[in-house]
Amino acid sequence: MQIQDLTLFVRVADCGSITAAATELELSPAAASAALKRLEKRLDTRLFIRSTRSLRLTESGERYLVHCRRALTDLTLGQQAIDDVKEKISGVVSLAVPSDIGRNVLLPWLDEFLDNYPDLKLRLHIGDTLSDFYHDKIDVALRSGTPKDSALVAFKICSATRVLCASPGYIAKRGRVESIEQLSVHNCLFFMLDERTHDQWTFTKNGREFKVRVTGNRTCNDADVARRWAVAGKGIVYKSSLDLDEDLIEGRLVPLMTDYQGESADLYLVCPGREHVTPVVLLLRDMLRAHCKERLG
Repeated sequence: MQIQDLTLFVRVADCGSITAAATELELSPAAASAALKRLEKRLDTRLFIRSTRSLRLTESGERYLVHCRRALTDLTLGQQAIDDVKEKISGVVSLAVPSDIGRNVLLPWLDEFLDNYPDLKLRLHIGDTLSDFYHDKIDVALRSGTPKDSALVAFKICSATRVLCASPGYIAKRGRVESIEQLSVHNCLFFMLDERTHDQWTFTKNGREFKVRVTGNRTCNDADVARRWAVAGKGIVYKSSLDLDEDLIEGRLVPLMTDYQGESADLYLVCPGREHVTPVVLLLRDMLRAHCKERLG
């Protein structure tokens, strides 16, 4: 059902004339007449009784007109609601994001977001240290894993798990890792989160949880660097599938220990309190959910 046809139907009913309604809507009388016939065919009923001198609604037409007016009014109000939201999307928003997804995934998504809301200004904080919302003046943050502070407002963006992987070159040189025990003889690549080195890795197999403390010769406070080291063949990395999926698809990294399930790395958009959940935050949430769903399938 075309909105233009419904609009024409209402204007013809109000004007009592196809020609007058067509002129008002900048259509030819022939095009207007064809549109009405198309609508009647779609509804499988006559809406008007036509004669050489008059045009009036049928009983079905009168009934349909009531609903048609309501539908067009609702559509107009819906468009106005969208326009009102866009008018409110202005000012500055400070967003903190992890290093890897921030640099390699999020930037084009944020470009598109800002193009849609040109009055909005973004202050982007990229890093793997958990920002202090008040001290660092952060409005909203993207974080991996379920937030531990119950005072925070957290919106789940997507489900993800950590993936153990290495480059084809590293595997050719050092061999594949198929079990927990084999990890002890491999060089593992670490990143730091809040000054804590992520060197205890957790896996699950057949309902049983395995925790293993691994060793390696490289640690960085930037998780993106750990990924880059892995791609360069320097060792094994254990990171979110959201960070690694392009490397895995392109073959730059190969998954290891595929019989084991990695630990959860669900992604959340977090605010310091309910009063900070603004229209901008809700739009960011919806945008991130849509893109992550498309990326992860």
